[in-house]
Amino acid sequence: MRHRDGHEILVIKNASVVRDEDGKIIGIVETVTDLTELDNARRRAEDATRQLQKMHHLGNIIGKSSNMQQVYAAIKAAASSTATILIQGESGTGKELVAGAIHYNSKLSKKPLVTVNCSALSESLLESELFGHVEGAFTGAIRDRMGRFEEANNGTIFLDEIGELSPFIQVKLLRVIQEREIERVGDSKRRKVDIRIIAATNKDTYDLVRKGVFREDLYYRLKVFPIHIPPLRERKEDIPLLIDHFIHTHNLKTGKDIRSVSREAMRIIMDYHWPGNVRELENAVEHAFVLCNRDQIDLSDLPVEIRELGYHPIPPSTGPAPRGKARPRPELSRDRLLEQLDACHWNKAEVARRVGLSRTAIWKYMKKWKIPLQKQIGHAKGPGV
Repeated sequence: MRHRDGHEILVIKNASVVRDEDGKIIGIVETVTDLTELDNARRRAEDATRQLQKMHHLGNIIGKSSNMQQVYAAIKAAASSTATILIQGESGTGKELVAGAIHYNSKLSKKPLVTVNCSALSESLLESELFGHVEGAFTGAIRDRMGRFEEANNGTIFLDEIGELSPFIQVKLLRVIQEREIERVGDSKRRKVDIRIIAATNKDTYDLVRKGVFREDLYYRLKVFPIHIPPLRERKEDIPLLIDHFIHTHNLKTGKDIRSVSREAMRIIMDYHWPGNVRELENAVEHAFVLCNRDQIDLSDLPVEIRELGYHPIPPSTGPAPRGKARPRPELSRDRLLEQLDACHWNKAEVARRVGLSRTAIWKYMKKWKIPLQKQIGHAKGPGV
């Protein structure tokens, strides 16, 4: 409707018929409600959601934990400088994503970002890949070839798995960092390169230095500004955000309409150790998408290693047993074990947690009472099954 001041406002209109005692229509009551405030509240909520998403995302890096907020701050600081960066973190934590976020948030964002995996090639092939070669430098070098350092000129080169470099390549890399110049394999001509170097490793580089595997001078040249990415087990509050992101991504890929994860499945996910970090979590969601034909991912849709290892059973009492007295062992009958197996969807780790025994003890009882490890249709509670 048009307001008396001239601007349009959102309204909702309701009308009701008024009848007399005989059911005859005698009039209509109409109400008009101004929805301006409600619309404004909706807009404020949408703005808040967008701000929250922006706060918890940087590029494709997702997290709201204090650990990840520190990583975001480090990325922004690194992006505003041209210093050499060393990214350290376990496999699957997203080191390449961090390198990309630094580059694309820097003044070099319009320039090339060249990625090289230093562990994927032998020493001779990696030398040619990084520095290029001239015709006739070795068998098969039928023409001049530009290396990755030259391709990244005026931009950024990302050297992944830097801890795998041989001593020979380490020496050549040190010269690039110091002199900002390269020589192609088989050539004596020096070529200037203007590049920003970002390196990454999943190893303890300082430990490699102490062992004499990695050059100390190169280590200090690379770690001008170090960034440590925490493993997923140290930022578990980010897991629901990551799962929502992966569900949205795979819905778009598969055309499915999965909305969430069941409470039981989420409990297992939150308890799991995630040795493969974010990459393993994404793979687990993709695995669930293959099996799930509902709108919610359930425990049975998760990979078996996550279902089986999700719980780390805790003894019922952590205090020392009184001297001369053994701690009483929880009583468990065959019928009770079968009931618990059914209740826990045959997840032995969960059964162990509930009854206060180790998972090994559960397996021994199942073997003793001839209970199959996996549920069988029509299993009976009598002896010998």
